Amino acid sequence: MRLISADATLAQNHPASGGLAALFVQDQYKALSWLTLTAGARLTHFNGAIAENAATPRLGGAIQIPRLKWVLRGFWGEYYQPPPLSTVSGPLLEFAASQGLGFIPLRGERDQEHQFGVTIPVHGWSLDLNNYHQRARNYFDHNSIGESNVFFPLTIAHARLYGWEATVRSPRLAHRAEVYLAYANAHAEAAGAINGGLTDFSPPASGYFLLDHDQRHTLHAGFDATLPYGFAASGNAYFGSGFTDGGNPVSGAHLPWHTTMDLTLSKRLGEHVTLSGTALNLANRRFLLDNSETFGGTHYAEPRQIYVQLKYRFRY
Repeated sequence: MRLISADATLAQNHPASGGLAALFVQDQYKALSWLTLTAGARLTHFNGAIAENAATPRLGGAIQIPRLKWVLRGFWGEYYQPPPLSTVSGPLLEFAASQGLGFIPLRGERDQEHQFGVTIPVHGWSLDLNNYHQRARNYFDHNSIGESNVFFPLTIAHARLYGWEATVRSPRLAHRAEVYLAYANAHAEAAGAINGGLTDFSPPASGYFLLDHDQRHTLHAGFDATLPYGFAASGNAYFGSGFTDGGNPVSGAHLPWHTTMDLTLSKRLGEHVTLSGTALNLANRRFLLDNSETFGGTHYAEPRQIYVQLKYRFRY
C-alpha cells in the first residue's frame, strides 16, 4: 500500500489472511397451478480479524390470478456480507492517529429485506410495480485518511434503503421494436455511529442522514429495434434527480438533476460476425455527479465515449 498526501508519503506492506465457508440450499415448489413457493437458507462461517457465523433464511411466493393473468409476488430474506480483510497497523496507523482517526475491527454486514410486487399484462403490454425495504446493521461504506488517496472501509451502525419501482414494456411493435419506460423512487439513509473501520469517534448525528448514493428519482426510457439489411439499434435516455450533496448530507440537500443518452447501432456481416458501435453520453453533457468523501472527492460525469466492437461467434 502506498499513501500520498499533501504532507506525507509512505509505503507499507501488511499481509492479511482469512477464510470463508458457505453452504446454500434452496427449493421451489409449485403447490397449485396458480401458486409457486420458494424457500432457502445460507449458512456462512467467516474468520479473519474476527470470526463470525451467520444463518440467513429466505422465503418467497408468487400467485397468478386466473383469467386476469396478474402475478402477485412477495419475498422476505436475510443476508450476510463478510467484512473485508483491510486493517491498519504500523506507520499507517500512526499516520491515521495523527489525523484524529482510529481503527475498529470490521464486522460483517447483516441485512433484512422484504419486497412485494405485481405484474399486470394489458393487450401484450406489461406493467410491473415493485416495493422494497431493506434494513442493515454494520452497513459498509468507506472513508479516506485525512487529505490522502488511501481509503479504508467502515461500517455504520444502521441503514435503511427503501422505495418503489414501476416499469412499462411493450410487445413487439410492427414485428421490429420493443420500448420500455422505468421509473424508480428510492431512499438511502443511515443512522448511528461508525462502529467499524476508520473513525474519529465523533458522536453520531441524531436521527437518519443521507448516504452518498441517495438519489430520489430516476427515469429510463429506451428501445430495442431490428432494422432491415441486418441492422439493429438500441437506445436509452436516463434522468437522475441528483445524488446527495456531500458537503451537507444531514440537511437533505441534493446535487442538480442530470440527463444522459446512450445509443448502439450494429450490423450483422455474416452468420457469425457482427460489427457494432456504441456511444455513451451521446450529447456530451457535463455535470457534477458527486462531491462526497466516500467516493474519493469531486467527480464529473464522463464525457462522450465511443466504442467499436467486432464480434465473432463460433459454432458452439
